[in-house]
Amino acid sequence: MTRSIRFDDGAAYQRYMGLWSEPAGDAFLAWLAPPYRVRWLDVGCGNGAFTERILARTAPSSVHGIDPSAAQLEFARTRAVLGSVHFRQGDAMALPYTDDQFDAAVMPLVIFFVPEPAKGVSEMVRVVAPGGVVAAYAWDMENGGFPYAALQAELRALGATLPVPPSPEASRVDVLRELWTAAGLEDVATHEITVQRTFADFDDYWATIQLGPSVGPTLAELSAEDRAVLNERLREHLPADADGRIKYRARANAVRGRVPTSHVG
Repeated sequence: MTRSIRFDDGAAYQRYMGLWSEPAGDAFLAWLAPPYRVRWLDVGCGNGAFTERILARTAPSSVHGIDPSAAQLEFARTRAVLGSVHFRQGDAMALPYTDDQFDAAVMPLVIFFVPEPAKGVSEMVRVVAPGGVVAAYAWDMENGGFPYAALQAELRALGATLPVPPSPEASRVDVLRELWTAAGLEDVATHEITVQRTFADFDDYWATIQLGPSVGPTLAELSAEDRAVLNERLREHLPADADGRIKYRARANAVRGRVPTSHVG
């Protein structure tokens, strides 16, 4: 039976993925170039990493965040800068908001976790007012863009079975464009985002990956022999610089569209 990916530890997620999602989120918002003082909905807000970027870069009039994980939301509420954000537990495919309630709805690194991505997009369209923006960005899962793609490849080479999100194909540019177009959005555009993260040394990287919800449980089940082999292979695949630091790149695909002014939610 394939293990599902669960996000139940906001602090662990911050070290494993939040430090990737923050620069990716900044690049995404710079491309999106949203107007100031608008009403935002962060769909799949998780531990609030991207929600922080909304407040830091857009001066919103209001921000709502929704996520299925109570533990992630609990962590998000501990972020002092997010005290004004309205967090709510819920499902991306059945958003608990009224029609036309927001001016911008975003899915940051979420759409490949939505079992029915088209339903998730249609729900964002429903809750965004005419003329508003619906957007998302996702790690390029099928083309090596995931931040820990090298780790996943080495684990599979050892015969390990890794959990996969329900809709990995939804991270592809062509699929994202099709989803946005099929939802009736106008001025649909896509963009590639590349970010780099620096780990202090290999031990920093090794400790970080133990916390990952998509790989941590698999790593914990490896035999001592396989863990040693994995450690050696990753050291070869991720060479350190003269100061011992490891620099690694990740790539995401972004999409945006505008709700038609004739739209009725």
